[in-house]
Amino acid sequence: MADLAKAGLLLELDHEETVATITLNRPERRNAQSPTMWKGLADLGDELPETVRIVVLKGSGPSFSAGIDLRLFTPEGMPGEPSVLADGIGPEELVDQIGVYQEGFLWLRDPRFTTIAAVHGHAIGAAFQLALSCDIRIAADDVQFCMKEPALGLVPDLTGTKPLVDIVGLPRALELCLTARVIDADEARELRLVERVVKADELDGAVEELVNALLRVEVGAARATKELLQKAPGHTLGEQCLAERRAQVGRLLRNG
Repeated sequence: MADLAKAGLLLELDHEETVATITLNRPERRNAQSPTMWKGLADLGDELPETVRIVVLKGSGPSFSAGIDLRLFTPEGMPGEPSVLADGIGPEELVDQIGVYQEGFLWLRDPRFTTIAAVHGHAIGAAFQLALSCDIRIAADDVQFCMKEPALGLVPDLTGTKPLVDIVGLPRALELCLTARVIDADEARELRLVERVVKADELDGAVEELVNALLRVEVGAARATKELLQKAPGHTLGEQCLAERRAQVGRLLRNG
């Protein structure tokens, strides 16, 4: 298992190891993210027990996450982490390096899991993208989403641009990114960036309620349905109908 303490992560397994709760655990830095944290997340995606079917992602302290630790963009970097601006890194090597970082976000789309982001306080930049990597987002009423990267002279590069455009459309995604403005809980719900908003002290209970509902669905059907729904945006109606038929036959033959 990954060195979670070094990565700034906590892992709890509940409900007979069918539910994994992953906590971003650097509250002294508002859970600011680093390559070590992203590697830890990617390792968890590979190493979680086969029994896990639901993953809950949350943050400790007053924020979900303030986003990337900006010390990574200074010449000295941050303790234990290489500077992104280190000498000797060529363009293609940096492209590959960012690809490794993205693995910490991509596995949350895996049909093996239904993934839930429990978001409160700040969810800035990389944290917004991490929440967008999850299937379902439940937010506390104090949440503040912001796609901060363009305001810092950067682009969002941690897998968040596609889900953002898929959810809110291109014009709104452009406006949100290029102004880097804060989106509060009410607007996030209006834009369908979150499925539910609750009071901050009710967030854990709302997540547990959702987890219990998800666990009542047979695991194979849940995984097959997630995979089917993920295909829908790229399919014509005819293609999706065929995908439905094939998925159903697969379930019937497996259960027969």
